[in-house]
Amino acid sequence: MTTAGAAPEPATLAWLRRGLLATLAFGIFGTFAELLLLEHWEDWQLTPLVLLGAGVLALGLHAIRPGRASVRALQAMAALFVAGGLVGLWLHYDGNVEFELERHPTRQGFALFWDALRGATPALAPASLALLGLIGLLATWRHPDLGGGASRGTSAP
Repeated sequence: MTTAGAAPEPATLAWLRRGLLATLAFGIFGTFAELLLLEHWEDWQLTPLVLLGAGVLALGLHAIRPGRASVRALQAMAALFVAGGLVGLWLHYDGNVEFELERHPTRQGFALFWDALRGATPALAPASLALLGLIGLLATWRHPDLGGGASRGTSAP
Protein backbone atom coordinates (compact mmCIF):
# COMPACT_ATOMS: atom_id res chain seq x y z
CA MET A 1 0.00 0.00 0.00
CA THR A 2 2.95 2.31 -0.50
CA THR A 3 4.26 4.02 -3.58
CA ALA A 4 7.64 3.20 -5.06
CA GLY A 5 9.52 5.91 -3.13
CA ALA A 6 7.99 5.19 0.26
CA ALA A 7 9.49 2.88 2.85
CA PRO A 8 7.47 -0.30 3.34
CA GLU A 9 5.52 -0.63 6.56
CA PRO A 10 5.09 -3.76 8.68
CA ALA A 11 2.55 -6.22 7.27
CA THR A 12 0.26 -5.99 10.31
CA LEU A 13 0.11 -2.20 10.08
CA ALA A 14 -0.58 -2.36 6.33
CA TRP A 15 -3.37 -4.88 6.98
CA LEU A 16 -4.91 -2.66 9.68
CA ARG A 17 -4.69 0.37 7.39
CA ARG A 18 -6.48 -1.50 4.60
CA GLY A 19 -9.12 -2.68 7.10
CA LEU A 20 -9.74 0.87 8.27
CA LEU A 21 -10.05 2.10 4.69
CA ALA A 22 -12.50 -0.72 3.90
CA THR A 23 -14.49 0.18 7.02
CA LEU A 24 -14.49 3.81 5.92
CA ALA A 25 -15.76 2.87 2.45
CA PHE A 26 -18.47 0.64 3.90
CA GLY A 27 -19.53 3.40 6.31
CA ILE A 28 -19.60 6.04 3.58
CA PHE A 29 -21.80 3.95 1.30
CA GLY A 30 -24.11 2.93 4.15
CA THR A 31 -24.50 6.47 5.45
CA PHE A 32 -25.05 7.81 1.94
CA ALA A 33 -27.76 5.21 1.30
CA GLU A 34 -29.46 5.97 4.61
CA LEU A 35 -29.51 9.71 3.93
CA LEU A 36 -31.01 9.08 0.49
CA LEU A 37 -33.70 6.86 2.01
CA LEU A 38 -34.49 9.60 4.52
CA GLU A 39 -34.72 12.15 1.67
CA HIS A 40 -32.04 14.22 3.40
CA TRP A 41 -31.54 16.75 0.61
CA GLU A 42 -33.33 20.01 1.42
CA ASP A 43 -31.11 23.09 1.72
CA TRP A 44 -28.22 22.38 4.12
CA GLN A 45 -29.27 18.74 4.41
CA LEU A 46 -27.46 18.17 1.12
CA THR A 47 -24.10 18.93 2.76
CA PRO A 48 -23.39 15.45 4.18
CA LEU A 49 -24.34 13.86 0.85
CA VAL A 50 -21.83 16.11 -0.92
CA LEU A 51 -19.16 15.37 1.70
CA LEU A 52 -19.77 11.62 1.42
CA GLY A 53 -19.61 11.82 -2.38
CA ALA A 54 -16.31 13.65 -2.17
CA GLY A 55 -15.12 10.99 0.27
CA VAL A 56 -15.87 8.30 -2.33
CA LEU A 57 -13.82 10.28 -4.86
CA ALA A 58 -10.90 10.59 -2.40
CA LEU A 59 -11.02 6.85 -1.66
CA GLY A 60 -11.20 6.08 -5.38
CA LEU A 61 -8.21 8.33 -6.08
CA HIS A 62 -6.24 6.58 -3.37
CA ALA A 63 -7.20 3.14 -4.67
CA ILE A 64 -6.28 4.00 -8.28
CA ARG A 65 -3.27 6.21 -7.65
CA PRO A 66 -1.88 5.82 -4.13
CA GLY A 67 0.65 8.39 -3.05
CA ARG A 68 1.21 11.51 -1.02
CA ALA A 69 -1.50 13.52 -2.82
CA SER A 70 -4.15 10.84 -2.38
CA VAL A 71 -3.32 10.40 1.31
CA ARG A 72 -3.57 14.18 1.80
CA ALA A 73 -6.92 14.16 -0.03
CA LEU A 74 -8.17 11.42 2.32
CA GLN A 75 -6.96 13.38 5.33
CA ALA A 76 -8.68 16.54 4.12
CA MET A 77 -11.94 14.68 3.55
CA ALA A 78 -11.69 12.99 6.94
CA ALA A 79 -11.19 16.37 8.63
CA LEU A 80 -14.20 17.75 6.75
CA PHE A 81 -16.24 14.72 7.88
CA VAL A 82 -15.38 15.49 11.51
CA ALA A 83 -16.23 19.17 11.08
CA GLY A 84 -19.43 18.36 9.18
CA GLY A 85 -20.47 15.88 11.85
CA LEU A 86 -19.97 18.43 14.61
CA VAL A 87 -21.88 21.11 12.71
CA GLY A 88 -24.64 18.57 12.01
CA LEU A 89 -24.89 17.72 15.71
CA TRP A 90 -25.45 21.39 16.47
CA LEU A 91 -27.96 21.87 13.63
CA HIS A 92 -30.01 18.82 14.62
CA TYR A 93 -30.00 19.78 18.28
CA ASP A 94 -30.79 23.44 17.58
CA GLY A 95 -33.65 22.49 15.27
CA ASN A 96 -35.06 20.21 17.95
CA VAL A 97 -34.81 22.99 20.56
CA GLU A 98 -36.80 25.29 18.27
CA PHE A 99 -39.41 22.59 17.69
CA GLU A 100 -39.75 21.85 21.41
CA LEU A 101 -40.07 25.55 22.26
CA GLU A 102 -42.88 25.88 19.72
CA ARG A 103 -44.71 23.01 21.39
CA HIS A 104 -43.82 23.98 24.98
CA PRO A 105 -42.80 27.67 25.13
CA THR A 106 -42.03 27.62 28.86
CA ARG A 107 -39.77 24.55 28.77
CA GLN A 108 -36.18 25.24 29.78
CA GLY A 109 -33.12 23.73 31.43
CA PHE A 110 -32.57 20.00 31.54
CA ALA A 111 -36.14 19.22 30.43
CA LEU A 112 -35.61 21.21 27.21
CA PHE A 113 -32.18 19.66 26.68
CA TRP A 114 -33.55 16.12 27.16
CA ASP A 115 -36.53 16.69 24.87
CA ALA A 116 -34.26 18.21 22.21
CA LEU A 117 -31.97 15.16 22.31
CA ARG A 118 -34.98 12.90 21.76
CA GLY A 119 -36.70 15.31 19.37
CA ALA A 120 -38.11 15.26 15.88
CA THR A 121 -34.71 14.85 14.18
CA PRO A 122 -32.12 12.40 15.51
CA ALA A 123 -29.87 14.79 17.39
CA LEU A 124 -26.88 12.46 17.60
CA ALA A 125 -27.08 10.97 14.09
CA PRO A 126 -24.51 13.38 12.57
CA ALA A 127 -21.93 11.93 14.93
CA SER A 128 -21.72 9.00 12.50
CA LEU A 129 -20.17 11.35 9.93
CA ALA A 130 -17.64 12.52 12.51
CA LEU A 131 -16.89 8.89 13.38
CA LEU A 132 -16.20 8.13 9.70
CA GLY A 133 -13.82 11.08 9.69
CA LEU A 134 -11.96 9.73 12.70
CA ILE A 135 -11.65 6.34 10.97
CA GLY A 136 -10.21 8.11 7.93
CA LEU A 137 -7.73 10.03 10.05
CA LEU A 138 -6.64 6.81 11.78
CA ALA A 139 -6.24 5.05 8.43
CA THR A 140 -3.90 7.78 7.19
CA TRP A 141 -2.03 8.44 10.44
CA ARG A 142 1.74 8.25 9.84
CA HIS A 143 1.07 6.86 6.37
CA PRO A 144 4.32 5.76 4.68
CA ASP A 145 3.48 7.78 1.55
CA LEU A 146 3.79 10.94 3.65
CA GLY A 147 7.49 10.34 4.21
CA GLY A 148 8.59 8.79 7.45
CA GLY A 149 5.60 6.49 7.89
CA ALA A 150 5.43 4.21 10.91
CA SER A 151 9.16 4.38 11.54
CA ARG A 152 9.07 8.10 12.38
CA GLY A 153 9.85 9.05 15.97
CA THR A 154 10.29 6.63 18.82
CA SER A 155 8.84 3.17 18.86
CA ALA A 156 5.23 2.98 19.96
CA PRO A 157 3.27 0.09 21.43
